[in-house]
Amino acid sequence: MKKISVIRERGQLTIPDSIRQAVGWATPMSAVSISVVKPDEIVIKPHQQKVDWNRLWKLIKKSRHKSGVFEVSPRKSTTIRLEDG
Repeated sequence: MKKISVIRERGQLTIPDSIRQAVGWATPMSAVSISVVKPDEIVIKPHQQKVDWNRLWKLIKKSRHKSGVFEVSPRKSTTIRLEDG
């Protein structure tokens, strides 16, 4: 599929509706990577963030291991105490 689009004054490029409907990832506010392949060719691809799932689950388990107690006094500063539990 090939369509014509115009780069506006502030450098914004609008992707035509027909192209956005053909690919599911071209949605408003989605992250994309833009690469210059040749001097006259630009490639736009969906951004794929790499997730370290082992590290993520380790941090989730660590956060669940801690319990927090919050003591608030109207005349004193807020005290936050973490207890293992």
